[in-house]
Amino acid sequence: MVKRIAVFASGNGTNFSALQNAITQRPIPAEIVLLVCDQGNAPVIQRAQAVHIPVLQIDYRSFPTKAEAEQVILTALQKQRVAAIFLAGYMRIVGRTLLVAYPHRIINLHPALLPSFPGRHGIADALAAHVKETGVTVHFIDAGIDTGQIIGQRKVVVHAEDSFESLATRIHQVEHQFYPDVLAELIATQQI
Repeated sequence: MVKRIAVFASGNGTNFSALQNAITQRPIPAEIVLLVCDQGNAPVIQRAQAVHIPVLQIDYRSFPTKAEAEQVILTALQKQRVAAIFLAGYMRIVGRTLLVAYPHRIINLHPALLPSFPGRHGIADALAAHVKETGVTVHFIDAGIDTGQIIGQRKVVVHAEDSFESLATRIHQVEHQFYPDVLAELIATQQI
């Protein structure tokens, strides 16, 4: 059975494309049926439109509360019969409305080896801490910030000469392979 998934993203969308490409090329028994984006000018919107995936662009500032914005998202997810949500550079904390509706079915990709370096600046924080390795974590989300159950991790060596850009490039290369691998594994093991 093909799993209907939504991707939430706020930026460029390279992980969105990595998931979409893996679904069509491997193939993985999944279909991205909705992109949810909170930034009206994000390049990920054009990526989704190019492959004919519907986009819900949501401006949280247009709603009195986060819960009301998330209710609009939830309605769209239910209309598309979404089974699981994959966050791919979504720069918002998911609230209770979605957490309750999709328990243990919202997955996040984080550019560090959690529990080290949670939050928005995982790559920069790892560099500032002068660690010898960092990496990528995929985890289920909960009400905390990057505190949910870890699904898997991949390590990335930090070189002494690394800049933010060079380390970020290597981390993104790992993400683009690892995230589709996790999607495939979650479906194969019926965790989503």
